[in-house]
Amino acid sequence: MAAPSAPRRIVIENCAIATVDPHDTEYASGHLVVADNRIESVGAGKAPEGLENVVRRIDATGHLATPGLVNTHHHFYQWITRGLATDHNLFDWLVALYPTWSRIDESMARVAAQGSLAMMARGGVTTAMDHHYVYPQGAGDLSGAIIGAARDMGVRFTLARGSMDRSEKDGGLPPDFAVETTEGALAATEETVHQHHDASFDAMTQVAVAPCSPFSISTELLKEGAALARRLGVRMHTHGSETVEEEKWCHELFGMGPTDYFESTGWLGEDVWMAHCVHMNDSDIAAFARTRTGVAHCPSSNARLAAGIARVPDMLKAGVPVGLGVDGTASNESGELHTELRNALLINRLGAHREAALNARQALRLGTHGGAQVLGRADSIGSLEPGKLADLVLWKIDGIGHSSIADPVTAIVFGAAAPVTASFVNGRQIVENNRLLFADEEAIARDARAEARRLARITAQG
Repeated sequence: MAAPSAPRRIVIENCAIATVDPHDTEYASGHLVVADNRIESVGAGKAPEGLENVVRRIDATGHLATPGLVNTHHHFYQWITRGLATDHNLFDWLVALYPTWSRIDESMARVAAQGSLAMMARGGVTTAMDHHYVYPQGAGDLSGAIIGAARDMGVRFTLARGSMDRSEKDGGLPPDFAVETTEGALAATEETVHQHHDASFDAMTQVAVAPCSPFSISTELLKEGAALARRLGVRMHTHGSETVEEEKWCHELFGMGPTDYFESTGWLGEDVWMAHCVHMNDSDIAAFARTRTGVAHCPSSNARLAAGIARVPDMLKAGVPVGLGVDGTASNESGELHTELRNALLINRLGAHREAALNARQALRLGTHGGAQVLGRADSIGSLEPGKLADLVLWKIDGIGHSSIADPVTAIVFGAAAPVTASFVNGRQIVENNRLLFADEEAIARDARAEARRLARITAQG
């Protein structure tokens, strides 16, 4: 039997390092050694001598190395409906845009996913997720198009296969032609899991079960969705407690608040994460902490839709897993997760805890290890530790935007969005000098503009 080949090694040296490990270990000047798709070593000073099969050495002077950013909530299709309904709250915004979203097709979904992924990837995201829940009849293979776009760009990816079965005729918000049947949604979700979910340690694609939100899904879809996810061994995702209107709606329809309603339908647990969770009382936070239910915090979107300020400091103190989310780019037009590090810190300081709400390192942890926890992948990504997957970013901090900030972590959180000199996913570089290596950014921009105009024409024709 032939001896196994020696791993191909990449050596990165002379950079500041924020590992975001359990001890928040940092090095003012250190090294990383990547062996194939794993982190082999990380530490102070130069890399060990005598390493075999070193295929590349990177002098990262003037950079900060961090784990790759992990996005925990998004709606990729919204890339081609940005800049609309800019002065609306959530319910009015949804009513205004559902008729447009309900006319998307496979080509639109693919191009919108490419735009959303490109914006995140070149800004340091190495693990992305998409909560896609609009599946018009005859639209084509939307899930396959989205997954294919992530695969082509080289980003680690979770598709939260969403669904809606409560339309206007049933008291919901989506148009009648925009929803699936309960049985159809469950069957399509199960098929998506069977086709695309990879449960392995170094999986590049995973699938979650993700009915959309209380005001667009039936109680039956929630309950059956939870049973399906647990039978298949995959995670569960939905929107929760986003606005005061949602709180009022749940009380009127179900006689209880969103958290109690979710618990009654099997939707609290360590295999669940929810987007937003803005309007949470002490009892709600305690329930999330008790069950280890995760939260995707989306500060920019929450502000854009005037939803409010989520109680992130209280959640963290209680032990709730919290990550960061871009949310759809119809409610966060920038589409970048690295700006959410800064916005999470600043917006939470407007809340009750003021300057003690979050600090720079807590913000970085939300965007890395916190996101990995929420997606159920903290054993493999989210920190720079030997044995973990080689998902990492080199941020340039010696340029005009950051050179006068002495602390590297403060520089990338409080400062302007730092340039990404290199981003690696699974040991493979996907970004170099703020440019994608496996996608044509100009072509994506042209295609997105064309598909946005086509969707607008189709919508106008009714």
